[in-house]
Amino acid sequence: MIEFKVENEVSSFLPDKKGWKLVFSDEFNSTKLDKSKWAFRKHLFHKPHAGWVEDEGLDFKDGCIIFKQIVKDGKKYSCQLQTGENWYDRPNDNPNWSIAPFTNPTFEHKFGYYEVRCKLQKGDDWWSAFWLQSPNIGSHRDEKKAGVEVDILESFVGGTVIPNFIHWGGYSEDHKFDNNLGEHRYAKLCDCTPLDPDVFHTFSCLWEKDGYTFYIDGKQIGNKVTGAVSHTEQFILVGTEIIGHRTAIPGITNELKGNVRHVENDCFIVDYVRVFDFEE
Repeated sequence: MIEFKVENEVSSFLPDKKGWKLVFSDEFNSTKLDKSKWAFRKHLFHKPHAGWVEDEGLDFKDGCIIFKQIVKDGKKYSCQLQTGENWYDRPNDNPNWSIAPFTNPTFEHKFGYYEVRCKLQKGDDWWSAFWLQSPNIGSHRDEKKAGVEVDILESFVGGTVIPNFIHWGGYSEDHKFDNNLGEHRYAKLCDCTPLDPDVFHTFSCLWEKDGYTFYIDGKQIGNKVTGAVSHTEQFILVGTEIIGHRTAIPGITNELKGNVRHVENDCFIVDYVRVFDFEE
């Protein structure tokens, strides 16, 4: 890995290639969300998501963005951020055309190196994630055109992460997936990698034309994932979700058999999000 210095910030360490350029970054040094870069995710499959809030789910401190749980009327809420939007998320009441009008992404990109530096949450009653998504996923049988969900960080059990997965073909009968587990199955509790939630870790992905390579703290995790590769521009998501709003997700928490830890004042802390492109 080679060091890429960012002025007045922690350096990134990137795969040793011929050169890199920084094409997107948020160092979260402000006291409020930069809405020229991010929007709140509000909907899922055309409907408002019952567990997501907006600005009230965030704090800013010491050059970091802090995702926190909000309790209202005895119910828990948190938030997710995105630089684009899925076609199937946007709601529309038009009976003749169920897809809502287009929105303008703040950032979409294809190929390159995508990185988040963060502290994981400690509890099991919500999860954190950093991933790439296509605005058109599942809309075409060719995943190069329709895009691929790329899960760079998923933490369903506090202080741990699961192996990396990619998904394509939509989320119904045509859904397919691949991972860096070494076998074709979904993750289990025994697959979780423990990490110290009191220190920052980096989670990153090198997206190339022939596959995805994943890293934790600069070390490659598993083999390159090649089951499908997007060749279309995609957007970034980062954030959290309270368990219980989607009955089938995350399945891994079912293994806890109700022994779900709640940690008071729990939070998911992000120092930066960066995207690097190959120098031409």
